[in-house]
Amino acid sequence: MTVIKHKGQRVGIFIDTQNLYHSAKNLYKSKVNFGQIVKDVMGGRSLIRAVAYVITTESGDETNFFTALSKVGIETKTKNLQIFSSGAKKADWDVGMAVDAIKLAPKLDTVVLVTGDGDFIPLVEYLQTNEGCQVEVVSFGKSTSSRLTEVADDFLDLDQNPRRYLMIGGNGGERSAQPERGERPANSERTGNRGTRRVRTGESDKRGNPPTGAPKASGNNPNIIPSDDISDDTPIITSIIDEDVE
Repeated sequence: MTVIKHKGQRVGIFIDTQNLYHSAKNLYKSKVNFGQIVKDVMGGRSLIRAVAYVITTESGDETNFFTALSKVGIETKTKNLQIFSSGAKKADWDVGMAVDAIKLAPKLDTVVLVTGDGDFIPLVEYLQTNEGCQVEVVSFGKSTSSRLTEVADDFLDLDQNPRRYLMIGGNGGERSAQPERGERPANSERTGNRGTRRVRTGESDKRGNPPTGAPKASGNNPNIIPSDDISDDTPIITSIIDEDVE
């Protein structure tokens, strides 16, 4: 099927925040730049709704995350983390996300599902057949259901350019994993009176200067949500959004 994208196209984006959070953490030990994802997905089209589905905890550490999302036009829907007497934890937005997509479908030309979960395959097929919507899937290909990518009309694989869609940094702060203005990107060229020489990432020049192309995290971002105490099996969302994205 030919994928059609034009400025007048009405788009709804539904973000499985937990799915992307765990994919980025397991694959890259990093966090997701949702602002950049939405910006690239839209491509100048008309955004009707963008909703992120998030699990909340008693500590309320998600507040800054919600604020950061709202700054780039992403709504948040929350559900409390359920902890049973046995100690088991449950956090699932699949049904709620699917219902919202179906309810909004009549007002949309394109539905974008930001998830790699194969449980959404029936939803994709329903939206295509019953609502006549074009359905696009966005996620990290390495952790995405292959069948999901097959049934979707279009698939944006974040693994093709992970630095564009991740946040980097440690205790000193976090930012988008892209070169800042004025920063020389990897494999950049240096010019001078003797001509041009290509300098690769991690390569020192003849004068012994340090390697280029390795961006450093700096500064204190008030929207950083601590995640040092989160275990691998705790479905708490701590992804950060790039505030520079308009």
